[in-house]
Amino acid sequence: MNRWLRTIGAWFEARLCLRESLWPMLTHPIPKTAAGPMGWWYVFGSASLTLLLIQIITGIGLALVYVPAADQAYESLLYLNYEQPLGWFLRALHYYAGSGMVVLLLVHMTQVFLHGAYKYPRELTWVIGVVLMILTLVMAFTGYLLPWDQLSIWAVTVGSNMARATPLLGHGGPFHEMLGVNPIYDARAFLFGGAEIGPHTLLRFYILHCIFFPLLASIFMAVHFWRIRRDGMSGPL
Repeated sequence: MNRWLRTIGAWFEARLCLRESLWPMLTHPIPKTAAGPMGWWYVFGSASLTLLLIQIITGIGLALVYVPAADQAYESLLYLNYEQPLGWFLRALHYYAGSGMVVLLLVHMTQVFLHGAYKYPRELTWVIGVVLMILTLVMAFTGYLLPWDQLSIWAVTVGSNMARATPLLGHGGPFHEMLGVNPIYDARAFLFGGAEIGPHTLLRFYILHCIFFPLLASIFMAVHFWRIRRDGMSGPL
């Protein structure tokens, strides 16, 4: 059995070259301070990635049951909570992992700032990290509407009013006057797909939450990890 496994592993290794690509990333050096009490500072990035993987796995499971339609969305969640085996656990895990990911990212960014790891030559890594933090918050915001109950609808209504007040892109801003665009088509209307929240808003938020922003975040994460591999980890000042 071991001989068969070694043969299969050698076959994949000859074609994927995993030892040359993944092994250096898994064994790259870290500061000596990571081995002492300060070592806990270096786990928040990896912990955030772990929660993201949980989000992806549980999100796929939820997508198999959830129906992104105004007349079926809430009913599909009731089915998930009370009829689907372990559906309540899957939904709770997705919710708390998302909340924990936001907290860990804030702690991770605080650690990077206090250690001065945003300075040369890691400025681009820091900027990409800030973009990833914004994308995480946006994914959390778009996912909040998906239960399609009174709490989520009014919470998104309040949050979207911030987009309406955005400089240049907000309601009746200079951007619309400059281009001669109808003022109703502001940032809030773009999010809603119209002037008010409706069935089209739910479908739009579902696509943004499950497809567009995760793909965009994956691209930035790939560059972020590549820069960490190139620049190495920075110790405290």
